[in-house]
Parts: sequence; C-alpha cells; structure tokens
Amino acid sequence: MVHATRRQLITLLGGAAMPLAAHAQQAAMPVVGYLNPTSIDPNANRLRGFQRGLKETGYVAGENVAMEFRWAEGQNDRLPELAAELVRRQVSVIAVFSPAAALAAKAATASIPIVFAVSEDPVRLGLVASLARPGGNATGINFFTGELTAKRLELLRELVPGAVRVAVLVNPADTTSTESTMRDVDAAARAIGLQIEVLRASTSGEINAAFAAVAHARPDVLFVGSDSFFNSRRVQLALLAAHAVPATYAQREFVEAGGLMSYGPNQADTYRQVGTYVGRILKGAKPADLPVVQASKFELVINAQTARMLGLTVPDKLLVAADEVIE
Repeated sequence: MVHATRRQLITLLGGAAMPLAAHAQQAAMPVVGYLNPTSIDPNANRLRGFQRGLKETGYVAGENVAMEFRWAEGQNDRLPELAAELVRRQVSVIAVFSPAAALAAKAATASIPIVFAVSEDPVRLGLVASLARPGGNATGINFFTGELTAKRLELLRELVPGAVRVAVLVNPADTTSTESTMRDVDAAARAIGLQIEVLRASTSGEINAAFAAVAHARPDVLFVGSDSFFNSRRVQLALLAAHAVPATYAQREFVEAGGLMSYGPNQADTYRQVGTYVGRILKGAKPADLPVVQASKFELVINAQTARMLGLTVPDKLLVAADEVIE
C-alpha cells in the first residue's frame, strides 16, 4: 500500500500554506468544517474520497471552498470542544465521521448543517427523525453494522470451519460503538453456535495486552469491532493478529496492512458520498430534505499471504466471492 507523505497530506488539506493574498480571497469562500475522531495520517485515502465528492458538485478545496480540519487524535472526549470550535468559526457545514463525532456536532448546533458517515442507526442515535425525511439539520451516509456483523462471522466460519470460540475486540472509550457491536455479535454468534470472549482496548498498550490475552486463552478466531481508533492502529492490529489468530475486520485498509479478511463498505466511497452531500448543501439543499443514503456496496477482501502464514487454505468459494485477493 502506498502511504502519503506529509507533503502530500498537506496538499490534500487544500493549500495549508497559502500566501496572505489567497487567505484574503478565502474569506469570501464557504467554509467546510471537517471533524474526525482520529488523525490525518491514516485517513489520506478517505480524505481524497471526500474531496472527490466535493469536486463532483463543483467545489475544490483552496479554490472555491475553504476547509477547517479538527482531528481528535483518537480522544473522543475532545470531540465536543472541537465541534464547538467549528460552530464558533461559523462554518457553512460540518462533515463528521463517527457516531461520537456526529453526536458532538449535533449537540453543538441546531442550525449549521451536518453531514455524517455513521455505522449506527442514525434514527436510534437521535441524529434524524427518519431515513427518508431527516427533518433537522443533519443527514448523511449510514452503513448498518448489524447485518454486516453476521456476514463477517459467517465468512470467518467458512475460512475456519472448526471455529467454536470467538474473541471480540471492542474500544470501551467509544460506548455507542461498543454497545452496538456487542449486541450484534452476541446475536450473530448465538445463531451459528459460537462462544464469545470479550477483549477491550482503547490505547496502543491495551491492544498489546489484548493480544497477550489472546496468546493465553487461544480463541479460534478474532472479530475486531468497527471503530475509528482501531482503524488508526490498523498496522499494529494486523501485524499482531497475522501470527496469532485468524481475524476479521470491517475495512479493507486492515487487509492491505496485513490483516486476514475484511467485509464492509468501501470507506473512500463513503467519504465521497459525504463530500457530494456537503457540496449539495453548499449549493442550497437543506439537510432535512436529503434522505439518509444507505451504503449498498460492500466488499470482501482477503490477504492470501496472511492466510498461508496462519496455515489456512482459503476455500475456492471465498476466493470466487472476494472482490480482491491480496497475494
């Protein structure tokens, strides 16, 4: 996988080092607030997707729209203050990329439009009145994890047919995500006769400790919860699991980093859809009138090299079903 250099990332941010004359011109531009629970580095590809969506609606960062970025660096408790900063900055619209970020933005403003990408039911979260008619100042993209959870466990069972015990890794710092993951995994695991063991980690050190527990307890498979902190630590997670336990992830980036298998939405495309909605709102559309888009494109990605390292033979059925097999 090609990693963006720091200079490339600065370019992505839309001319972070503009001359003063350009800044004066920028004052007349609409300003998009971008609130993300993690950091710049693991999000380069997704940020490109977001900017592609903006461009599809006629907006280019640094040319006719300005960007205000706020990164929580994996600390969800910072999100309310970062959202409040964007409100004080009087941005035209706020783009948010997790349930915690969406809730922080929603609590900070009832008037500035919000476009979210969330893995939870936005109605249950209280972000919108309904998917078809959001009704307030928020709309966006939703990919339900419930059905995805069952599918991820089924695919892992196909790859490891004898699996009985599944360890589930969740981030207790993100209570919304953890509660829904545990609810969905519990139902899906019971349906196919898997026993659950829960592991918790919200720091890099706790991830190491969780894998020490895996080495001791020796579960058959590992289910890594869909969490923005885990995505920012995907290289650490993928490398630890690659030698220890067959693991399933929600995003392809884990598999590109050496993880075994992922099933979920293409996040770069999800971010593109958010960018498209942001552009439409800048052109005058109201969030209340823009239905919540439900992600419909899900991809199965398998790392064949990691499978071999774990002594697994990938069944032909999975190889045929995979959108991509990384050798």
